[in-house]
Amino acid sequence: MVQTFEKREIILVPSLLSADWWRVREQIEELTQAGCGWLHFDAMDGHFVPNLTLGPMFLQSLRPHSKLHFDAHLMIENSGDFLDEFIEAGADSVSVHAEGNPHLHRLVSRIQEKGAMAGVVLNPATPTNVLDAILPQLDYVLVMSVNPGFSGQKFLPLALDKIKLLKEWRERENLNFLIQVDGGVNPQTVSSVAQAGADVLVCGSSLLSTRQSLRQNVADLRAAMDI
Repeated sequence: MVQTFEKREIILVPSLLSADWWRVREQIEELTQAGCGWLHFDAMDGHFVPNLTLGPMFLQSLRPHSKLHFDAHLMIENSGDFLDEFIEAGADSVSVHAEGNPHLHRLVSRIQEKGAMAGVVLNPATPTNVLDAILPQLDYVLVMSVNPGFSGQKFLPLALDKIKLLKEWRERENLNFLIQVDGGVNPQTVSSVAQAGADVLVCGSSLLSTRQSLRQNVADLRAAMDI
C-alpha cells in the first residue's frame, strides 16, 4: 500500500480541470518544481455528470513528458468499458463511482490486476456504508466535497463527517487505504479537511489560479493546513 499513518504527509494534487490549456505543460512543470507529485484527471462524459472533459488521449499525450503520478477520476457511464484505455494511457490510479456501478468488486479487481491503484468515489449524498464489503480491498476512497461536474464550487461541510468516519473505520479495522478529497479545497477549508483525516487533497483553482505563481499557491495551501 502507499503509506502508513503514524507520520502523515498530505499529498496536494492539482486538478487539470482548472489548468490553462494554452500553458498546461508550463504549469505542470511549475507544479512539479513546487513539490507536487500527483496530477488529477477528471474524465466526464456529459451523461454521468453534466460536463464533457478529459479522455485517455490527454493522459497519453502527457505521459512521456512527466514522471508524476497520474490519477484518473472516471465520472462516466459504463466505467468498465474504459478502464483499460485509461491505464494503458498512463494512469497510475483510477477511481470509479459507487453510484451507477453495481459491480464494484469486478471493477476494482480489474484496475489492480492492470497494476494501478484502485479507488471508489462517494458523491456528497452517498453514505460510507456502501463500501462495507469492498473497503479492505481499496487503495483509496475519494470523498466528493462538491457535487461532481464543475470546478470552482463551494466546499460542502457534510464531507467532513464522512472523512472522519472513514478515518475511524481505517484505524478500527487496521486498514491502510488513503482518503482522498475533491472539491472546494482552498486556504479557507484545507485545515479542517486535513484535520478530519484526509491524506490526498485534490485542488483545482486554489492551485492553478494565476493570480500569483503556482509555486506560491502550493506554499499557501501547505501553510494553511495547520497540522
